[in-house]
Amino acid sequence: MRPHLIPVVAALLLAAAPARAEIFSAYSDIDTNEDCTQFAGPEDGEGDWGNFVCDGYKGYPVFLYYGDARDSLFYGFPPAGDVAPAWESFSAFNHSSPKIEWRVERTGSRAVPYATIHRWFVSDPEDADKKVEVLVVEKVGQPYERDGCAVAYVMATGNQDSNEKARRYADEFARDFACGADQPAIDAGTVPLPDFTRDQ
Repeated sequence: MRPHLIPVVAALLLAAAPARAEIFSAYSDIDTNEDCTQFAGPEDGEGDWGNFVCDGYKGYPVFLYYGDARDSLFYGFPPAGDVAPAWESFSAFNHSSPKIEWRVERTGSRAVPYATIHRWFVSDPEDADKKVEVLVVEKVGQPYERDGCAVAYVMATGNQDSNEKARRYADEFARDFACGADQPAIDAGTVPLPDFTRDQ
């Protein structure tokens, strides 16, 4: 090959190579008074509950379902039609942090969030003033798939490097996780994970 053609060929090969994906974190906040719209709630005497849709990451919504002092959340695009996302929560009284971490894969100009990491505060069933913290890793529902669920539960209380562990679970398992078939991972550290439920 002629020496002066080498730079031209190299440039063509670089242009044809697929763009390398970049993984990064982005953050959003939930404030039911500012960032959310309530689409269902109790009539008089029906108790304390509410369903909200909130702003998430770049057009990806977050659905917050609250009832009986417990939260359940779905991140991204929910099942189509009248099918509500499965209720996922802890058995004990709980609430979620207002801040959500999104794990995002960017290829070129396209950025797709594939997982969230969200901190929960869960009460001790025998002492409501005592709480433990859990990082819940969730698969994000995509517009074409609409499948989302918990991928991993990482205790933040009594578990060193819990944030880094949660990111590893998100990056390694969330994209290929089969909701309803695969079982979420549990990383408890020195503190047992509180009981949790997922209604199919």
